[in-house]
Amino acid sequence: MSRTTTADLVLRNARIHTVDPELPEAEALAVVDGRIAWVGADADAAARVGPDTTVLDGAGRRVLPGFIDAHNHVRLGSDDACVQLAGVGTLAGIHARIGAWLAANPDAEWIEAEAFDYSAIPDGRMPRASDLDPVTGSVPAFVLSYDVHTAWLNTAALQRLGITRDRDILPFGRVDKDPETGEPTGFIKDFAIRGLSRDGHRALRELGLPWASADRQYGRLAKSLDDAIRFGITTVVEPQNSLDDLALYTRARTEGRLRSRIVAALFHPRGTTDADLDDFAAAAREYADDRLRVGPLKLYIDDVVEPRTAALLEPYRGCAHHRGETFYPAEEFAELLARLDGRGFQCFVHATGDRGIRTVLDAVEHARAVNGERDARHQVVHVECLDPADVSRFAELGVVACMQPRHCAPEIAGPGRDWAENVGEDRWHKSWPMRSLHAAGAVLALSSDWNVAEMDPMVGVYTALTRAPLAGGPAWVPSETLDVETAVHGYTMGSAYANFLEHERGSLTVGKLADFVVLSRDIMTIPATEIPDTVCDVVAVGGEIVHTTA
Repeated sequence: MSRTTTADLVLRNARIHTVDPELPEAEALAVVDGRIAWVGADADAAARVGPDTTVLDGAGRRVLPGFIDAHNHVRLGSDDACVQLAGVGTLAGIHARIGAWLAANPDAEWIEAEAFDYSAIPDGRMPRASDLDPVTGSVPAFVLSYDVHTAWLNTAALQRLGITRDRDILPFGRVDKDPETGEPTGFIKDFAIRGLSRDGHRALRELGLPWASADRQYGRLAKSLDDAIRFGITTVVEPQNSLDDLALYTRARTEGRLRSRIVAALFHPRGTTDADLDDFAAAAREYADDRLRVGPLKLYIDDVVEPRTAALLEPYRGCAHHRGETFYPAEEFAELLARLDGRGFQCFVHATGDRGIRTVLDAVEHARAVNGERDARHQVVHVECLDPADVSRFAELGVVACMQPRHCAPEIAGPGRDWAENVGEDRWHKSWPMRSLHAAGAVLALSSDWNVAEMDPMVGVYTALTRAPLAGGPAWVPSETLDVETAVHGYTMGSAYANFLEHERGSLTVGKLADFVVLSRDIMTIPATEIPDTVCDVVAVGGEIVHTTA
């Protein structure tokens, strides 16, 4: 831009961390037509200001690129109509929360609750219908775990949903049964794989579960989108959608709720056909602008550690043989990934256990052998328990590690919690090895996994730097912490690269979209303990100020 050309917006008097190695720090930037037209010294900013220019005074505050949350379930979200069980650490506490809600809603036809913690169930076991029955009585109850990978039903809900000893697999999950009686226990596994699928949601709607209705889904999405922009998340990667769900984003866009940009991945469950893939490709062509893009595919290779459904190389602690299972035999998954890779799809694969992760890496290696090397940027999502022998393979195979720092916080996964106890102390060194992956040259795409954990990137950055509890206390596996520059890169350029957006987003570079945040504190220099209290004073998307605290 010449010195005589004026900008639509000029940000001055700021401390800009650009995440661009060519110009790491700056004091001002100018925006024209939604893109960054100039970045430089504050003394040179006045030449970009005209009579119609909006001038934003940074007041010496830290400015970063807008955050890119590489794995954020905004469509799933959190539901205000549900009993909130987050933070409840005992079964008695769960009873108290549900009982209070039922007293306030005596005419409720369903009790719906979310975010129960596995560790709240006594004796390290999984929950049963009989644990809910004393407080719920004849009102059917549907309770989701904090990771939304399992559901917990009372006896009335088992009856309402038609779950009997004769049923093993449901459209929305896998029925856990008592090994002695063969009766359903009330615990439903594989809910994330089945219940959040197109068929699973349709089945739950048809069965009358209010949580699955379109209006409730949209309410969760709209609320989560409002939260995202408040937290400075200017791009959200929503990792698991069906074609039915795309209408929700269109509605949000029409109603002005889609202020963050969206990348929507489509769920590829077992049984997905070539015709389905054709439909996915058509959707990717239809939704392809900088506000709403559809394209990647989401797959699962294993489940989660807490209920011992992740796939481990060695048995779970205290088990002679149980290692968890993969959803596909290794050879079948390798052929599947090669077929999807051959069609040009990028794949996000959920993998938490070390055997699950290795299965995915082996599949990528096979796909490259079959199809030749290409810039696929397949992702292993979560990377919770990684064998050291596989650390270097991420960079070697061009696989992105999409990780959620908050998941490794001691109060969530550490000593005394189900994750740490199930894998055993001798494997704790494998937990969320962010530093090792970064040192080996892997691309880290950091994210929240909302609503499994807090959406706020400040919470994620803090945990990446400390691996300590949010309220303070001893760190867990501190050898795998990150420095602040690497953590910020993971929430900006790392996540941009992971989603083929590095030429448009992720850094404050001339020519890129003008997505940025002005922070209340300088997270690049303050003590890590002060980072969680930092807020976004200003959020801009395409140079338009969409959120302020003023």
